[in-house]
Parts: sequence; C-alpha cells; structure tokens
Amino acid sequence: MKKIIALVLALVLAISLAACAKGGKTEGDTSAAPDATPAKVDYSVAMITDYGDITDQSFNQTTYEACKEFCDANSVNFKYYKPASDSDEDRVAMIESAIDEGFNVIVMPGYAFAKAIASTAPNYADVKFVALDVSEYDLTEAGLTEIPANLYSAVYKEELCGYMAGYAAVKLGYSKLGFLGGMAVPAVIRYGYGFLQGADAAAAEAGADVSVKYAYGNQFYGDADITAAMDTWYKDGTEVVFACGGGIFTSAAEAAAKVNGKVIGVDVDQAGIIDGTYGEGMTVTSAMKGLAPTVKTLLTAISEDKFADYGGKVEALGLVSGNPEENYVQLPEASTQFNDKFSADDYKALVADMYSGKITVSDDITASAADFGKNIKVDDLGNLK
Repeated sequence: MKKIIALVLALVLAISLAACAKGGKTEGDTSAAPDATPAKVDYSVAMITDYGDITDQSFNQTTYEACKEFCDANSVNFKYYKPASDSDEDRVAMIESAIDEGFNVIVMPGYAFAKAIASTAPNYADVKFVALDVSEYDLTEAGLTEIPANLYSAVYKEELCGYMAGYAAVKLGYSKLGFLGGMAVPAVIRYGYGFLQGADAAAAEAGADVSVKYAYGNQFYGDADITAAMDTWYKDGTEVVFACGGGIFTSAAEAAAKVNGKVIGVDVDQAGIIDGTYGEGMTVTSAMKGLAPTVKTLLTAISEDKFADYGGKVEALGLVSGNPEENYVQLPEASTQFNDKFSADDYKALVADMYSGKITVSDDITASAADFGKNIKVDDLGNLK
C-alpha cells in the first residue's frame, strides 16, 4: 500500500512539474508566466516612392534605407515599388500590386500619397498604412472624412529645424543667405519660414546686416535652369543657400562649387553626400527631421502587435525634450560647422530655449516671406520657373 501511495504522489509531482515547465498556473495564480513571449506577428513591408526614387539622397532614400535596415535586421520580407509616373493612379497601382503580392504593411513618404491613401486604406482593413508627411488636411482634401484605424501618418514641425538652421547660419557669421525651396507645399514653406525667423532672431541679437534671397524652383529636382539661377545668386554675393526640396539641392551645390560657396542640407544630414560629391566643407549644417526614427518606431510597434496605439492618428512630431538628440527635428551635431561664434553648447542652449517656450516659432504658412523680415531684408523672388 505504501508503494502505491508513493507512486501516486510521484505521479502528481511529475504532472505538477510538467505544468510549471510549460508555464502553467496553479489555481489562484494571476501572475504571468516568466518565460512568456509575445505572439509572432506575421507581416511584410513594402515601401512606395513618391516623386523621386531611392537614390534621391533625401526623403525617399532615407525612408527606403530605414525600412530595409529594420527588415534585414529582423528577417522581415521587404520590397520597394516605384510608380511609373507622378500620378495618383500609378501610386494606387503600386499600393495594390504590393498588397496583391502579399505585403500587409505599406510605407509611403510624402504628401503626394494623400489621394492614393484615400482610395486604398478604407478598402484594405487588414493592411497597415504608414505615411510620412501626409497631413490631416491633405487627407481631408483627398476625400477622407476620418482617419481609418489602419492608417498612421507622421508630420513634422519643419519650422523648428528651419529656425535652427537660419539662426545657426547667421550666428556662424553668414550675412548673405538664400532659400531655394522645391515646390511651395506646406512642409517646404514651413522650412523656409522657420529659416527666415531664425535668421531674423540671430540678426537682431548680433546687430548684423542680413539679407535673404527667397525662391521656389517649382520642382523637386535640380536642372540647368535652376543651376543658372543659383550661379547668379552666388555671383551676386550669396554665401550660403538652404536648398530644401528633394534633389533640388544638386543645383545649389553645383553653383556653390564654382565659387567656393556653401549650402545647408535638408531632411537628413546631407554633409556626407554633398561634401563628397561637390567639395569638402561645403555643407554648413542640415535641417533634419526624424524620418528614420519614425519608420523604426512604427515597424517595431507593428512587430510587437502594438499598431493600435498609433493607428487612426496624424501626429505632428517636433521637440520632445531639451536634449537635441532626442528630438524629431534637429541639426546634426557631428557635421555642423560650429565655431567660436556659435558652438555646440550654443546650439544646445538654443534647443533648450525652444523646448521651454522661451523661443516660439510661427507655423503660419498663410503669411508671406516678407512678413518674417523684421530685422533682415527678404527678397521674395517667388517661383524661379
């Protein structure tokens, strides 16, 4: 009898240990199993380009590289698609092609995707759409009456990093500035108006005589005509041009290279590509926004089945702390050409004042460029083409 009881007790103990090994709970235990892992999320990522392609050294390339880096590191299937033309129909066609091929996460950089999103997102509830720089206004104009739960879009406070760039340029000692925008779309206008406000504030502090030539190329790429206009600017004494709008920076850099001029990059730290291509030391700084961090944040959330925390929102990303490196808009500390007039510490102090509210920057894009020239002379040239 004792042997039978012993065998029964041993069997019960073995079953209990097996249950524990499998993460089972005893009655009344409400704690999570210590070795529990989140459920595997089945997803694959497609990126669709907008006006440019993945070698534009700007918006599309940065988004592509961020997607590819994340997917390679996490063994996630990834592919990019380039529309056959700059049309809503072709953007929709690429989105639908990606979905037909099994991709269920679609990443799209640029406001031009608004109509394509409006035409597709409501029809594919099981597909997650991640948009960069597509505003709620853009989506409303495209026909969406509400933001669908399967869409997240990040927009950026470009006026803030534009301000930083303009302020830095004047503080570093430049007094003849230029702003060359691509097309006069909201994001580009915010960059430009922020740039003017920063230059204006720095000129007031320094008592400097500062002038700014301000124009749009009416396109997101450089060409001979835009380069010729930039040749004129630099020959007339312009020292540094903030070239803002996809590949249009190439025209500013080509003209600058002829006269040892300077440029300011945009969206990403462009010092490496500009200096390496057109001349060492050409790039004074770059007004950056966090495209790559946004992509990685959203793909991480999707991988952890937390997209619901983001879906259905359009968020404006800007300053999240007084520490420059933690923000979605910033200047690159490693490549900015700081000097004794404007140091890295001065830049950090500027960001701290912006974060605290001591410095405020207008995001009003209905104003005119001249409205921001209280302490500087603004020569608003409109569209160059």
